[in-house]
Amino acid sequence: MSSLVRHVTIDCADAYALATFWAKVLGSKVSDDDRPGDPEALVESEGAGLLFIQVPEPKVVKNRVHLDIQPQDRTRDEEVERLLALGAKLVGDHRKPDGTGWATLADPEGNEFCVERSKAERAGS
Repeated sequence: MSSLVRHVTIDCADAYALATFWAKVLGSKVSDDDRPGDPEALVESEGAGLLFIQVPEPKVVKNRVHLDIQPQDRTRDEEVERLLALGAKLVGDHRKPDGTGWATLADPEGNEFCVERSKAERAGS
């Protein structure tokens, strides 16, 4: 028998606040068991959940692992704008004039993630 990824765990300074941001990104919610100030918070999503764990040290270097987000009901560019409005920051724009490419964003604690083209955009190219 093989294994499955149950959670992707992300170190952070404020587990509940960062989980709340990611719940909005993923159209999900923070676990009913988690509260502000808790040292960990879980966001369930299709596939693997995201588990946020409070740690004392700040992020200081580039992520060695990052998430790739693919919008399901909007374009890549619409999703980038939505995420910027939620508090993400654009850290690298790799979008090309022909519509290919991706955008690299950072969540409120500086963890990088990428926004890819939607499935519909990929099918149209």
